[in-house]
Amino acid sequence: MAHYLIRASYTQAGIQGVLKDGGSGRLTAIEALVKSVGGSVESCYWALGDDDILITVELPDNIAAAAVAATVGATGAASVRTTVLLTAADVDAAVAKHPEYRAPGT
Repeated sequence: MAHYLIRASYTQAGIQGVLKDGGSGRLTAIEALVKSVGGSVESCYWALGDDDILITVELPDNIAAAAVAATVGATGAASVRTTVLLTAADVDAAVAKHPEYRAPGT
């Protein structure tokens, strides 16, 4: 399965939900969301700064990742940014490929 880093920033409504449910309550909701598309939560941390929460998840594919992001974003409770994560084996497989490419201007 693929790994993703999900970073989110809460809106006013979103942080009100955290205040109501607490971190444990929100984590339970996040785990249920990710499980509903065939994935699992690997880690979840709340943070100070531009991102309010950072979550690493394992999901079946990019479609599942897009579904999670769209579902959360549609609530208006948070803005979501998703990053595909690569393992060392993924990088090894990528560098073993030798695609043909002509750089601009050459």
